[in-house]
Amino acid sequence: MTSSPPNIVNFGCRLNLLEADQIREAAGQAGVTNTTIINSCAVTHEAVRQARQAARRAKRDNPDHRVIMTGCAAQIDAQQFQEVTEIDQVLGNDEKMRAESYQSQATHLVGDIMAQHRARTLPIVPQRRARAFVQVQNGCDHRCTFCIIPFGRGPSRSVPAADIIRQCQSLVDAGHREIVLTGVDITSWGPDLGEDGLGTLVGAVLNAVPSLERLRLSSLDAVELDPAFLDLVIHEPRLMPHLHLSLQAGDDMILKRMKRRHSRAQAIAFCEKLKMARPEIVFGADLIAGFPTETGAMFENTRQLIAECGLIWLHVFPYSERPDTPAARMPQVDKPIITDRANRLRETGDALRQHWLKTQIGTRYTVLMETETSGRAENFARVQLDSPQEVGSICAAQIVAVDGEQLKGALIPAADPLMVHEVGHGPI
Repeated sequence: MTSSPPNIVNFGCRLNLLEADQIREAAGQAGVTNTTIINSCAVTHEAVRQARQAARRAKRDNPDHRVIMTGCAAQIDAQQFQEVTEIDQVLGNDEKMRAESYQSQATHLVGDIMAQHRARTLPIVPQRRARAFVQVQNGCDHRCTFCIIPFGRGPSRSVPAADIIRQCQSLVDAGHREIVLTGVDITSWGPDLGEDGLGTLVGAVLNAVPSLERLRLSSLDAVELDPAFLDLVIHEPRLMPHLHLSLQAGDDMILKRMKRRHSRAQAIAFCEKLKMARPEIVFGADLIAGFPTETGAMFENTRQLIAECGLIWLHVFPYSERPDTPAARMPQVDKPIITDRANRLRETGDALRQHWLKTQIGTRYTVLMETETSGRAENFARVQLDSPQEVGSICAAQIVAVDGEQLKGALIPAADPLMVHEVGHGPI
């Protein structure tokens, strides 16, 4: 049988995406071949089902290959995956990062993730994406009533700033021009290290790596953002004007039952304040439809929040009952109602986004090229250019039209004297 490198099947968040690179490196060091490694997610029942389905498909397509299940779903419920005959080995979230795990003959290597109290600094490995990711934190100390992820990731633990800066500098030296700081609950970065908060870290990265042109952050808990971070959002042009917020709902009673840490009014005030200080800023958000006990009026409060906060990029999740969470013991909303409400949230978000996209015609942006013909503007809008460019380069473009969910841009030559540094502030 011809040997082939391990195939990584990845589900879930940006942190999983980053860890897939580390898994590939660790498995390669272990000499793993002819193996499919499934890096699972546990955020919804559907994500777990897809992981099981991927394992069965992998074994069906290559009966002689090994199948390894890892990730959050494997960490939380290793037993269920051990019982899947197509799976040869189950690895926990800590174990998946170690080469020796892939050399072991054990069918079950899943440690106590809740006993982890120090962040693992990931080794510097090449990243294949135009936009590079750096882990700044892992785990979560909050206990939102719908969420099972803390039991897959363990307690919150921060990566030291010096290690993060070293990672960022290495990626910039390798040619990456944009970096995303990611983790499970990145707004909790710092206290376990005696640091002030996320603003301290972001400021340190920008100061220590002056050649880093663009910096983004993954999902944020707005109520926990410190003043230093907010000052950077307003005044630092290298920090992209795009924040993705973990809002989840727009009704105060539902937020309370979710055990969230903000109110509806706080979410609206946060967005209004930043929009007033930096008008080009664009918000995305996670929203859950059909949380237990949600009435029609409560749902409407969430739907109306989309316009009130100006949420352009939405991740809408139909509520998914997760075992052993407090929300699973609450009165449940009927599945057809959940599906309908999720669709209505998406429709509301789509309409707002289409209106916003049309307002971008005539603006000028710089675009990080993810393919030869398309990439992301500062505000995370996808822009299709009229001529091919090098992947990973940053190009200036004038927006000339809207094409479905993306903008169409005309390339502006680098020497064009009309090109301005302050992009995204409206038509020039």
